Amino acid sequence: MDLADEEQLRRAYAELTELFGKPEELRPVVQAMAPRGVDTVVRAVIDPAAGAVLSFGLAGAASQLLDDMAHRLVPVTGREATSMVRSIRTAPLLFGWRGSAPVDTPALEELLLRVSRLVDDHPEVVAVTLEPAVVAPRGVSVLSASVRLAPPPARDDLGPRTLPAY
Repeated sequence: MDLADEEQLRRAYAELTELFGKPEELRPVVQAMAPRGVDTVVRAVIDPAAGAVLSFGLAGAASQLLDDMAHRLVPVTGREATSMVRSIRTAPLLFGWRGSAPVDTPALEELLLRVSRLVDDHPEVVAVTLEPAVVAPRGVSVLSASVRLAPPPARDDLGPRTLPAY
């Protein structure tokens, strides 16, 4: 509702109760709005051939049409998280493109590392989607999250193939 202060909140509440009445069970919840920033998407899925894969890109139609996503195998290192953020074609939007404020990319990288760790530490987590994760000049706000759980695979030979050391 983009209400800036308590007075605006009280006015909006009065307008709503005037329009719809005030049911006995009505218990309004008020929370701060997420700061403005750049909408991003963070996903992790289990690929049968490769294992757990972490993906990152900007949210929205343009990124989807251009397939502008970065992908890395889990677990992701700090260096890989930094690389993911900088490797997408739309990355300039994160760093102050055309005079806009740069956003908190270290917080975004930390979010990527935490999702990677979640999927790596918990084999029952088979899919994670954070969309949008709004990256502001200070911090990241995840506005929608979904996690899909399933029994861990019975086979332990999923994921990238490696040769034994002799």
